[in-house]
Amino acid sequence: MSTELEYIFGKHAVAEALAFRPDVVKQIFLDANFSDAKILKQISATNLSPRLLNLKNPPRGISAKAAHQGVVAGIVPDKLMVPFKDFIAGLDASADTALLILGEVQDPHNVGAVIRSAAAFGLSGVLIPPHNQAPVTGTVIKVSVGMAFRIPLVAISNVNTTARDLKARGFWLYGLEGAGTVSTTTEKFTRPSAFILGNEGSGLREKTKEVCDDLISIPIHPRCESLNAAAATAVVLSAWSAQHPQALT
Repeated sequence: MSTELEYIFGKHAVAEALAFRPDVVKQIFLDANFSDAKILKQISATNLSPRLLNLKNPPRGISAKAAHQGVVAGIVPDKLMVPFKDFIAGLDASADTALLILGEVQDPHNVGAVIRSAAAFGLSGVLIPPHNQAPVTGTVIKVSVGMAFRIPLVAISNVNTTARDLKARGFWLYGLEGAGTVSTTTEKFTRPSAFILGNEGSGLREKTKEVCDDLISIPIHPRCESLNAAAATAVVLSAWSAQHPQALT
């Protein structure tokens, strides 16, 4: 059986893949007039032979109207995922360490956005389960603006089991919850932290809430009922990062 490829497009996304994870890139399609010297040099450093980008018959999932900028890459998304066992064995956790766990986040745009936020605010990894969860696709990578190639994406088998494992290793578990027990404005993040983001509609599962040490909320104006998943995650991770500037270096 052939390996299923996902296709990403645009100069930035493809350049990020070739710079940081060339091992996942298996195909390159170039417009006949493509002339970006940086990307051509990156391609020449691989063993790939570029194919002609034919927009009358584009790679699967790529619209002829997409802003491809003359370059499309076929990648193996599964190769982006690091097994949890390998990841945690190499992680030297301290108070400046934080992880993001996705718990049934089903919109690929949200997944891409929170991966970008996790990278921006200095987290050490994004942990992704296999069930009821949007997988890492070309859309996710595009929305992450290439950050999916820069921050570890970690494959976990189960959210609650992983949460308990992290707790046993000294992590403090925070569930993102509108009616939280602690606030982003007052919480002191003094231990290694793991933040769990639930489903966009139903939020965290009850069993997941039970395994959390705290549920963390964001103070907002009463005229606004809530923030969307990606925005809320960015605010929470920013609050953590402000107390851990070392994580940004």
